[in-house]
Amino acid sequence: MRLNAWLSRAGVASRRGADELIKAGRVTVNGRPGELNTFVGAADRVELDGRPLAKQRLAYVLLHKPAGVVTTARDPHGRPTVVDLVAHESRVVPVGRLDSDTTGVLLLTNDGELAHRLAHPRYEVEKVYTAEVGGDPGEAALRALGEGIELDDGRTAPARARRLAPGRVELTIHEGRKHQVKRMLAAVGHPVVRLHRVRYGPLTVDGLEPGEWREVSVEEIDALRRLSSVSLRRRARPS
Repeated sequence: MRLNAWLSRAGVASRRGADELIKAGRVTVNGRPGELNTFVGAADRVELDGRPLAKQRLAYVLLHKPAGVVTTARDPHGRPTVVDLVAHESRVVPVGRLDSDTTGVLLLTNDGELAHRLAHPRYEVEKVYTAEVGGDPGEAALRALGEGIELDDGRTAPARARRLAPGRVELTIHEGRKHQVKRMLAAVGHPVVRLHRVRYGPLTVDGLEPGEWREVSVEEIDALRRLSSVSLRRRARPS
């Protein structure tokens, strides 16, 4: 495992923060200064400022994110964060982002490899949202969402869109651009009033109140790993 990922697993810092610690010469591996390209094995001894570190166990947490909480580990403006809500023995960080006013399913983990796979659009992990919107989307708007929307950062991939009730739609995407769902709905003339993520891959917040969290089950973790692997194989399959 690369040293910055190992430090992140040890709960010391994010990978970016770990890079800064390494560049500052504060990290040693087997008594020698660590470098950005240093790899750490199971028998290696890692120290920060002369203090031995131990790698934390892998942890996976499912949070029902409430409104008014930012999806980050720390906020310079002092706003409550999703990490503040999760009192876990391991240092876990969110996979992807939800806007402050968006609620619903959020995964937090210290498994950097799985987090990378899940967050990258090429692995096609489905995210399902329900949105209360201005106006009442008709067939033309739903068809446009399904075909993909031209945004200022490029055209979105095709989505699945369906009307649930007057002024209420469900949108299924597998990308993760900033404010993507809000921008897509605004582009078809129906700005979002309230947004909730119902499902992330196999994960739902059924049984969890806003602000509550639980450990992700072994079966759910296996499903997430299979999902990303199957998606990758599907994309690699020759046409």
